[in-house]
Amino acid sequence: MSNYIMVLCTLDDRGKAEKIAYNLVCEKLCACVNILPGVKSVYEWQDKVEQSEEVLMLIKTRKELFEELKDTIVRHHPYEVPEVVALDITHGNEQYLKWIDENTLKDD
Repeated sequence: MSNYIMVLCTLDDRGKAEKIAYNLVCEKLCACVNILPGVKSVYEWQDKVEQSEEVLMLIKTRKELFEELKDTIVRHHPYEVPEVVALDITHGNEQYLKWIDENTLKDD
């Protein structure tokens, strides 16, 4: 079973995403955050279909850090119900996965 995950999180503003990403990396809750602009989201909110322009954060980390990472995102996120979902990384460049280990908090 893989020890690594990629967490997806959308925000309405690149600057807000950069602040959250910086906090996550500085706190060693993740090794890297990619911020992708130009995401069009269509969703139902309060009984209405909405759409908005967003940025998507791709956050690479270890499974055991998910809860703390999620709590940090939720604490700083402007949305009432922020998207914070994790996908298993089942395969990857071993050197990259080792780099994730080296750049995230240890359980020791």
